[in-house]
Amino acid sequence: MTCIFKKSVRAISILLLVVLVSCSKKNKNDIALQDPFINGDFADPSIVKYEGKYYIYATIDPWGAEELGVLESDDFVHWEQKHINWPTKELCTSETSNSSNVWAPSVIEGKDGKFYMYVSVGSEVWAGVSEHPLGPWKNAKSDNSPLIKGNMFPEYHMIDAEVFIDDDKQVYLYWGSGLDWVNGHCFVVPLKDDMISFDEAEIKDITPPNYFEAPFMVKKDGTYFLMYSDGKCTTETYKVRYAKANNPFGPFSEGENSPVLTTSEDKSTLGPGHHSVFAEGGQDYILYHRITDNSDQLYRELAIDSLNFSGDEIEVVRPAKTLMNLENSKK
Repeated sequence: MTCIFKKSVRAISILLLVVLVSCSKKNKNDIALQDPFINGDFADPSIVKYEGKYYIYATIDPWGAEELGVLESDDFVHWEQKHINWPTKELCTSETSNSSNVWAPSVIEGKDGKFYMYVSVGSEVWAGVSEHPLGPWKNAKSDNSPLIKGNMFPEYHMIDAEVFIDDDKQVYLYWGSGLDWVNGHCFVVPLKDDMISFDEAEIKDITPPNYFEAPFMVKKDGTYFLMYSDGKCTTETYKVRYAKANNPFGPFSEGENSPVLTTSEDKSTLGPGHHSVFAEGGQDYILYHRITDNSDQLYRELAIDSLNFSGDEIEVVRPAKTLMNLENSKK
């Protein structure tokens, strides 16, 4: 009996050692996400993945800065802040610009393998291009002018551009907000293969119900989900809504579960909005900002949660408060 007991103890010890060693080895698809997601005052995030690394581009609070916030990670846990040469307030100023700083980037890998950025500076949209997520970047227009001038539609705010590439590789640019926190409008135009040229006659106003700003297009099983923010970004009224259509131009009808992301009852998630969506390991995620301090200036932080679809509706997002796992959060 003593011999059998000793052998059993030894077998259990070996098993525990194997388990501990296995747990110590990080699986690349087993990425932990914490709350808060990233320490720092950032908002309006956009994300791309390239050669095994993640890059997040964001507004620096309060109310933007002379440059963008850029963060790099190879494990989705440890993030290093980077600095890119473009856009800056100095390089992105025109005769139609106002005093607003660098805001709200949208970055995507184009059909040609280059990276394109659509960013708000001086309350107008500028387009940049680069061979790598960290640059060097430059204005994608040879004359260094804005892509969408601030006075294109003077009664609305020409900010918050977001690009979408459809299954047929057609590129669409969505943008638009309101002035004085009211009357938000959303516009869309097809972009040509150079990712910057378009016919102004093709611009359409597709404003869905309860829209204010920050459009983001997601396509699932033939349904076009136009997600967007509503409310005032300085208060708990800010939230994420969605509307649906069978094509990129609409008309859009608001979804049954809209809004899908709002201020939580305990206010730990306050004024969430201006988001982006990405997929990893077959699961969709929503990356957004929430308010941390609006007593004097506006300070926000980045947060992330699972985004799930049920038929042709988006499920209500339940903000996580604890450590969650990127691969297993869908379970």
